Amino acid sequence: MSRPLLITDCDEVLLHMVAHFADWLDEAHGIHFDLESGQFDDALTDRRTGETVPTDQVWPLLEGFFRGQMHRQTLVPGALAALQRIGEAADIVILTNLGDEAHSWRVEQLAGHGIRHEVVCNRGGKGRPLREIIDRYRPTTTVFVDDLPVHHASVAKHAPDVWRLHMVAEPRLASAVPPAPDAHVRIDAWPAACQWVLDRFDDRRFEAQP
Repeated sequence: MSRPLLITDCDEVLLHMVAHFADWLDEAHGIHFDLESGQFDDALTDRRTGETVPTDQVWPLLEGFFRGQMHRQTLVPGALAALQRIGEAADIVILTNLGDEAHSWRVEQLAGHGIRHEVVCNRGGKGRPLREIIDRYRPTTTVFVDDLPVHHASVAKHAPDVWRLHMVAEPRLASAVPPAPDAHVRIDAWPAACQWVLDRFDDRRFEAQP
């Protein structure tokens, strides 16, 4: 029998990442990450030269963090309790923007925080892989949670019948990031987000507004 489905991102939704990434950049590379900018482009500055780190050097730094520093990441407050409550009523899949080589790392990392659900890795927009997950589960209702507006736009394009919740769990970043235009709601804390998700499961009708 089909159940509702929650498809959720990991970084800055379930686990804090950017603050720990910033600490590592400073310690290991002498780079300052301006979290309050709300951006990755132009937000990293080499402390030795005062120059902005070029965008093409940011992604290798991110990969270096995920390859060797995932142990730094901490659980977002309320995330585990919310997943436990939601899991009583729905299936849960974690759709994370990491390459397939990182799948086992992410599974092990999440399990260490008490989170044991299917993990799907993906590069690029999340609309198409989300559609494939829905086709496998055939849920009664689907809710998607992510911190990046680009992924809400992708899901709105490829799976417009999905409820979309924009969450940015890092407070310093959240204050600089406007609500995603393609999300139905912006909620940055799990207690309120959990109730919103459960309410969407109870209301099987998809509507333009929550």
